[in-house]
Amino acid sequence: MADADPAELQQRVGLEFRDKSLLIRALTHPSYAGEHPEYVLEDNQRLEFLGDAVLGFLSAKMLYHRFPEAPEGRLTRLRAALVRTETLARFAEEGIAAALLLGRGEEESGGRDRTTNLAAAFESVVGALYLDQGLDAVQQYVDPLFDTVLEETLHLDFDKDAKSRLQEWTQASLGVMPTYEIIASEGPDHAKQFTVAVIIDGEERARGTGSNKQSASQEAARRALELLTAAGDA
Repeated sequence: MADADPAELQQRVGLEFRDKSLLIRALTHPSYAGEHPEYVLEDNQRLEFLGDAVLGFLSAKMLYHRFPEAPEGRLTRLRAALVRTETLARFAEEGIAAALLLGRGEEESGGRDRTTNLAAAFESVVGALYLDQGLDAVQQYVDPLFDTVLEETLHLDFDKDAKSRLQEWTQASLGVMPTYEIIASEGPDHAKQFTVAVIIDGEERARGTGSNKQSASQEAARRALELLTAAGDA
């Protein structure tokens, strides 16, 4: 199958695999497998599950050794910054995104740029690399990526209370307080997802989602700070 040529996929991703089928499977979105009944490999969802666990462990291990005096809460916040969906999607934006095998419908609807697809593909490649070459190989692959994000996180202080920092900025710069508005609440009671918008001086600046109102508000505040920093305001 031309779309799944192992040599080309390895070149795009920048990794060499002993078992090439693992890489192909890691790059196979469910939509591709669904549209090709002759396709013999499974999609990447099981590898995504494995890769998520591997990334969680390696990020925790790195932070544990890097910050020997940090309390658990700070380590947890830093780990969340390293493995959040947007961060993993960013890791996949170049080589993995170009190599991802998508069904026609998913491709035409912008699936190659979809954050969830990219993050899932990165986790899947990590899971495949772990099965192919072990934990040390994965650590060698992800540590430089984690280092870059960690440096940015510490520089921008994203791991601290985003709502407090946003409030400090709005009060100092604009003389106003940010407010938060619940935009949506979806899902069953035991697994709700909230969407919250942060409003600054009457203007919606960003939205965030989370399993409760507080986490969604923090995510909205964090995204607002990202935008303000990018614009040179904060």
